[in-house]
Amino acid sequence: MGTKLQIGDIAPDFESLTDTGQPIRLSDYRGRRVILYFYPKDDTPGCTTQSCGFRNSYPSIQEHRAVVLGISPDGVSSHQQFKTKYSLPFTLVTDEDHSIADAYGVWGEKVSGDQSHAGIVRSHFVINEQGEILDVQIGVAPEDSSSFALKVLRMQ
Repeated sequence: MGTKLQIGDIAPDFESLTDTGQPIRLSDYRGRRVILYFYPKDDTPGCTTQSCGFRNSYPSIQEHRAVVLGISPDGVSSHQQFKTKYSLPFTLVTDEDHSIADAYGVWGEKVSGDQSHAGIVRSHFVINEQGEILDVQIGVAPEDSSSFALKVLRMQ
């Protein structure tokens, strides 16, 4: 895995495409709190659990003046289908070349059974209005990601 970000670090800016095909930069969200979550693949069991957790918590997340951005290596059309199928109310970001995951240190070797492959390690980062990282959860369980992130927002 790449760089290991820590609480207090400035979140790396990035530029990519959203699920609507529009360009997005993290710096577009300065002045707002951001939950940036990384998941391996659209419409797989763990990723659906994680994403739906953020969907279900979204009203509370909004009450704490935050937005959610979900990032995976999937492309625009896959993100559109996933977002529609599960009524996700937030933006999904493409990371087909895994440059964003690399910048956040969440692209690495994953082992399933006796197979090893490179991919995204499920994680999330909570970022304050100035772009500073408030929380880092790498290897987080899909069912815990949204509640852990919301707990950090409540403490701020």
